[in-house]
Amino acid sequence: MPRKAKGARLFWRDRSAEGRDSFWEIRDGATRFSCGTVDRQQAEEKLARYIGEKYRSTGPVSAQDMYIDDCFVIYAEEHAMHVAAPATIGYAMGALLQFWSGRRVSEVSGSTCRAYAKSRTTKFGHPASPGTVRRELNVLQAAINYCFKEGKLTSAARVVLPAQPPAKERWLTRQEAAWLLKAARSLNVTGKHLTDFILHGLYTGSRKSTILAMRINAPSLSGGHVDTVQGLLYRKPAGKVMTKKRQGTARLPAKYLAHLRRQARNGRKYVVEDYQGRRVGDIRKGFENATRLAQELARTKGISIDLSDVTPHTLKHTAISWALQKGGDLWAVAGYFSTSTQTIESVYGHHSPNHQRSAVEALNRRA
Repeated sequence: MPRKAKGARLFWRDRSAEGRDSFWEIRDGATRFSCGTVDRQQAEEKLARYIGEKYRSTGPVSAQDMYIDDCFVIYAEEHAMHVAAPATIGYAMGALLQFWSGRRVSEVSGSTCRAYAKSRTTKFGHPASPGTVRRELNVLQAAINYCFKEGKLTSAARVVLPAQPPAKERWLTRQEAAWLLKAARSLNVTGKHLTDFILHGLYTGSRKSTILAMRINAPSLSGGHVDTVQGLLYRKPAGKVMTKKRQGTARLPAKYLAHLRRQARNGRKYVVEDYQGRRVGDIRKGFENATRLAQELARTKGISIDLSDVTPHTLKHTAISWALQKGGDLWAVAGYFSTSTQTIESVYGHHSPNHQRSAVEALNRRA
């Protein structure tokens, strides 16, 4: 017999063991969100307001009468749960509610958005990056827009975003990549699978999550796969709807394909797997260790390299930059790396030997 629903209630979210702030949250079936406070009385007031709002009329209300908490509940239940990555929206909502919980939609303005940006810190207490704040505020805007379009709100509010941070252009030189691979191979436990991760990133320019879920010769609903018979890379899981994070199909380079075929003959199931043949969940610590070790190994040979700003995503930047430096066509590079031509041209275009060629040729012509 199913358990009887407990109804909306307060729950103390103790995160002290994780070194993070604890808080009261409201739980109502599968719905849960932060009260944004450690004060019991304030939490009870928000619970009472939540219960009152829960049973209010379903007709459209003004921005003055809808709390952002309710806006998020509607957006989460009706839309966010059905997108490709609901957890990403959930993380953003959790951060947003620390500041916006208890505020009304009508309170969204340039000043409150800037106040949020100023108050937003990471779990280590450092100011959040403008890029992080922008992504989170975009979720707030999406939730408000959804409620307006669905007839829940009579008017929408405009979220003011911080300035767009400049695109990161960090890419590895051939020498830096060689030292990074050498360092990865030198690591005892993580060396084998970390080397495979780096190679796949350099040859395909795929994102970290895509690489870690990549199977060999086995289509899957949870990740992409490489077809070593046809020589094709399928980044997108079978049946998944294409999103803005493009995961297109690409033809594998011959040299790397030969490496993958050797893995297939050895019975490998995943492109990146541990010594027991299991899928690797994350490579963050191993990658950080490899960047530090690479610098140390290079130093013993009198070579100075700085990999302190290198992350797994740097491999994607590197793959695209190398392809353009070798004369790759912008359209072909965009297709292979499943990235928009606009991004390729604006972020990486200067790497191409054909960059601004027509303009230079025009200037070289005699009048």
